[in-house]
Amino acid sequence: MSKVLIPVRMLNEYTYCPRLFHLEHVQSEWADNADTAEGSFVHRRVDRPSREGLPEAEAAEAPRRVRSVQLADEELGLTGKLDLVEADGGAAVPVDYKRGAAPDIPEGAYEPERVQICAQALLLRAHGWRCERGVLYFSGSRTRVDVPITEDLVSRTLALLEGARELAGRDAPPPPLPQSPKCPRCSLVGICLPDEVGKLSGAAEGRVRRLVPPRLEKLPLVVQGHGLTVRLSGGELRVTNRKREVLESVRLMDISDVVLMGRNQVTTPALTRLMECAIPVSWFSYGGWFQGMAHGMPNGNALLRRAQFRAADDPERALALARSFIAGKIANQRTLIRRNHSAATEVLREMKRCRDEARGAGSIATLLGIEGAAARAYFSALPGLLKPKEFQWPAEDLFSGRNRRPPRDPVNALLSFGYAVLTREVTHALFRAGLDPFVGYLHQPRSGRPALALDLMEEFRPLVVDSAVLLGINTGVFREDDFIVAAGSVALTKRGRKALLEGLARRLDELVTHPVFRYRVSYRRIIDVQARLLGRHVLEGTPYVAFCTR
Repeated sequence: MSKVLIPVRMLNEYTYCPRLFHLEHVQSEWADNADTAEGSFVHRRVDRPSREGLPEAEAAEAPRRVRSVQLADEELGLTGKLDLVEADGGAAVPVDYKRGAAPDIPEGAYEPERVQICAQALLLRAHGWRCERGVLYFSGSRTRVDVPITEDLVSRTLALLEGARELAGRDAPPPPLPQSPKCPRCSLVGICLPDEVGKLSGAAEGRVRRLVPPRLEKLPLVVQGHGLTVRLSGGELRVTNRKREVLESVRLMDISDVVLMGRNQVTTPALTRLMECAIPVSWFSYGGWFQGMAHGMPNGNALLRRAQFRAADDPERALALARSFIAGKIANQRTLIRRNHSAATEVLREMKRCRDEARGAGSIATLLGIEGAAARAYFSALPGLLKPKEFQWPAEDLFSGRNRRPPRDPVNALLSFGYAVLTREVTHALFRAGLDPFVGYLHQPRSGRPALALDLMEEFRPLVVDSAVLLGINTGVFREDDFIVAAGSVALTKRGRKALLEGLARRLDELVTHPVFRYRVSYRRIIDVQARLLGRHVLEGTPYVAFCTR
């Protein structure tokens, strides 16, 4: 039986950090940062193969420099693309290009780079070449560092190769490096979450470092109306009307997802490029119903999805997660009332009882009953939080208890639309995390329903949507003409939807201190972190803790 081939570049990653190797090689996770972008730029020339490939060692005579040489050997169990090979007669020297300056250390380079160049030398030897040294070229200092291929280096490289091969056979990655100085520069730090996982698992002590930006760099492009088209123009998306007049232009690199509300469309070239860039497209009805989405190839982390499905089929694990979601939701609802209602003592007492019971519920059915009781208490107190300014809608008709399909008052119209937007936000976060948003733990799978997204969004409903709706009403953002009343139902006008979308965007970008990790990040970033931690829970067993504000 042939060995599994380990890419030479992945051997470098294993030497640097075994967890990084597992995330990239086994789980197919990847993310760019400034360092990886600089590395790609440095490799732009050597990534173009030479016209003539590397000859057989026996046939080599005149000196030759060959770029982008692909080699593999089953006996070694290695494969890799060599940036440059300098061949002369039967001897060859691999040259590997590196970003940055050569480090000022006795060895001339750090171990991962020396192991990588040694692995390339072993591949050349396996193909009949004499290879006694390798070269690391550091573009930042324009320095060539010779690396002798010694017996000690070969032994170390082969030992690391066996370790990488053994780790590649595991479903779960090793624990993160505790408080490692390597983590801040790692491109996968937002996926790995080393300090957060260490904190929750109890394996690491000390302050949790905020190793990712407080806000997500990319934002949604929302297109609402009728007859609008999203077109591709170079590296931009342009929104045009029926006369092909450009209404908005946004760079692809600034977009997290595209949202189409109403009878709008996206051209095939634009959709193709969006799929290539892993940017999903969501379709909503004009009234705000989430109809579906399109995306490119899903995250390649099949191990994570398999673990997710196994957890969903395990009643005990599914119930434990469902308890966290609902207890977190009730706690956040209670906090919203406690901060904004001065005479809701009985409601707060009832919700505290429901929260505590939810944490120990013995079945999903019992948990749903507790959630229903908490919801009745919560929405009974909600009118006391409404203090509308310049809003002449009759007070008794502004909110008449939670109702939907269709909503029968302005507050319910706003809540329903806001929850649909939050569903999309959480669905995309789960896709980015490599999870299947349609297989949940509290909400049972049903065709077309993103059950896991509905699970995860429970703890964010009061924090994001309810808060944005209350703020909009109490500060005079919404007006009477933002609503349409017909046949006993209330719907939002285009202006009303726009006002709520803007309010939700502001709320999602608002910075808040994480109660467990103690760093400040936006709600949109926290949703992304919670989705990642949910993935780490089902695959690695890291405890999942719902996000609850104080």
